[in-house]
Amino acid sequence: MGPIKSRIFRAKDGNTDRVVYALDGLRAPETLNGWEIETNVAQLLTDWNINVVMPVGGQSSFYADWNAPSSFFGAPPSGSGAVGTGSGATEALLGGPGKSYRYDWETFLTSQLRDALRDRLGFRADRNGVFGLSMGGSAALTLAAYHPGQFSFAGSFSGYLNISAPGMRESIRAAMIDAGGYNVDSMAPPWGPQWLRMDPFVFAPQLIANNTRLWIAAGSGVPSQQDLGLPLPAATDHIVRGAPLEALALANTRAFQVRMMTLGAQNVVYSFPDVGVHDWFNWQDEAYRMAPDLSANIG
Repeated sequence: MGPIKSRIFRAKDGNTDRVVYALDGLRAPETLNGWEIETNVAQLLTDWNINVVMPVGGQSSFYADWNAPSSFFGAPPSGSGAVGTGSGATEALLGGPGKSYRYDWETFLTSQLRDALRDRLGFRADRNGVFGLSMGGSAALTLAAYHPGQFSFAGSFSGYLNISAPGMRESIRAAMIDAGGYNVDSMAPPWGPQWLRMDPFVFAPQLIANNTRLWIAAGSGVPSQQDLGLPLPAATDHIVRGAPLEALALANTRAFQVRMMTLGAQNVVYSFPDVGVHDWFNWQDEAYRMAPDLSANIG
């Protein structure tokens, strides 16, 4: 994929054994990871004596190894299109990350970045943690399922954990077009092995077999006081956009919970707060709830 920037926040006590990866959401910018831009989670976790790894970029990637560069109708990026319009659909024909080359995020996170952190900083390469929001929550579970030698803990905040449910692929299609003009069909063909491999509902037995410690969370879709305290235009945006997205994430997360309970899982903590929409207020609060359990299950 070419050079990928990652930001490293060192544990307060200087240890190199306790490591967690923080994954971004669908609109991950190329400047900094959203967790750094929007929250104080790096400070929170370094105070828990955890080294925090924040990879930067990967918009709409689901942190997966894609089938092909993102394109529509087989046409390569033309350079024609518009940015800054508020809709990623206008960027569908532009080049950029994952369009002029194929996304290989899973390989990067579980091989190249892991090895670089071990070789350059002495970071432990096993019993790491990984967590993320929305797209990053789904990806955290995928990484833990298929790389148990690296990850002993995975957290999903407002993740889409039942992506093969009716209507979910088309919902993801619309979201990825809006978030940078990406084509879900380039990520994984519909309903094939690659798509099913990405579905936490499908690979749930693997998470149980690995005995991965899981933190599974979703808000209620009800705005918090923090949301309501914003200036009216911002509050309206949080509610109009964030409430339906969180309701969908909650439905997916509840379905995953039922699946895990049916399988007799004993390795999961569930968190369903009374308030929270699809926004950083919700996810920062969830990180505070998760931190003690994360600390106890890595390193």
